[in-house]
Amino acid sequence: MVAKTQFGLEELLAAELKSIGATDIELLTRAVKYRGDMAVLYKSNLLLRTALKVLVPFTSFYAHHENQLYKRVQQTDWSQLMSPNQTLAIDATTNSEIFHHSKFTALKTKDAIVDQFRGRFGIRPSIDTENPDLRLNVHIHDKLVTLSLDSSGNTLDRRAYRLNRTEAPINEVLAAGIVMLAGWQGDTTLLDPMCGSGTFSIEAAMLAANIAPGKRRSFGFERWPNFDGELWSKIKAEAVQAERKFTGRILCSDLDPTAVNIAEQNARRAGVERMIDFRTDDFFEAKALEETGTLLFNPPYGERLQEDDIVAFYKEIGNQLKHQFPGHTAWIISANAEALKHVGLRPTRKIKLFNGSLECRLQKFELFAGKKGEAKPS
Repeated sequence: MVAKTQFGLEELLAAELKSIGATDIELLTRAVKYRGDMAVLYKSNLLLRTALKVLVPFTSFYAHHENQLYKRVQQTDWSQLMSPNQTLAIDATTNSEIFHHSKFTALKTKDAIVDQFRGRFGIRPSIDTENPDLRLNVHIHDKLVTLSLDSSGNTLDRRAYRLNRTEAPINEVLAAGIVMLAGWQGDTTLLDPMCGSGTFSIEAAMLAANIAPGKRRSFGFERWPNFDGELWSKIKAEAVQAERKFTGRILCSDLDPTAVNIAEQNARRAGVERMIDFRTDDFFEAKALEETGTLLFNPPYGERLQEDDIVAFYKEIGNQLKHQFPGHTAWIISANAEALKHVGLRPTRKIKLFNGSLECRLQKFELFAGKKGEAKPS
């Protein structure tokens, strides 16, 4: 199997895979390759917080031109994987001098499959890009073509709780990854002071309570011919039994009351609203309620602000952290490298990540009580 993830989260994903019984784990770029049985496949979709897709490669071949691709795709007996009255979707990625366009590659693959059904049964599967019975992944590197079954269906960041979102929400997988990179496990108060849709807080609550991220959604493998309903029910029941009570504290706040309302609605759908304290609050007027804690920020990157304004904004974040949150640890993700410099605090860790297509830096700031060396960081 291959579990796809975001850049910078590969090691976290590998550790998650090990915990669910995966073997032969190999780190790739934006992905992790591994082996496992059907139970591991089901658990990969239900339990992994940092995976975007779980693919099952089933054949590879070389193609030197589009007609060869078409013929090799037709060598698979597609009736073993779906019936002609079911629906199909094909995702393609290409890194090849021969196959330049992923959409054309997907179209050629689709033609080969539906033509086989039409020739054998007189009818052909329909295409449904949103909710297909079978989703196929085609990956071409140079001349090597790999066909994989997409066991996830919709990407795994779609946890089915975030129906409402603010202007620039952070991806659920990235948010979960940042909570995990911060090392937060519920042992200190978590502060999400510019919460937006509340994704940091919700993912943190689900992690602390050990709630399966895929608990409220369905998956592509549930429509496969070899789907084992009994095994799936057992795995889901075990996941519910593994949930634990969270007695820590998560503070989710924003200056915008609409954002706080959206965050609370999303948390309610995720089943974690009682674990989170929601407040309409201005971070720049806030004071620490405890001696230690962890703060997570996804501040504006400056796409809609003047450069002077965004620099002043980040500088103000740094001043507020320094003066009002000694003994805490702050993590800030931003695509604006110049603005990050104006936080005015020395980061103790820098991690390269991507928020969508934007290259970002996640920076850790340890805030000392008093002068450096007089107190230990949190």
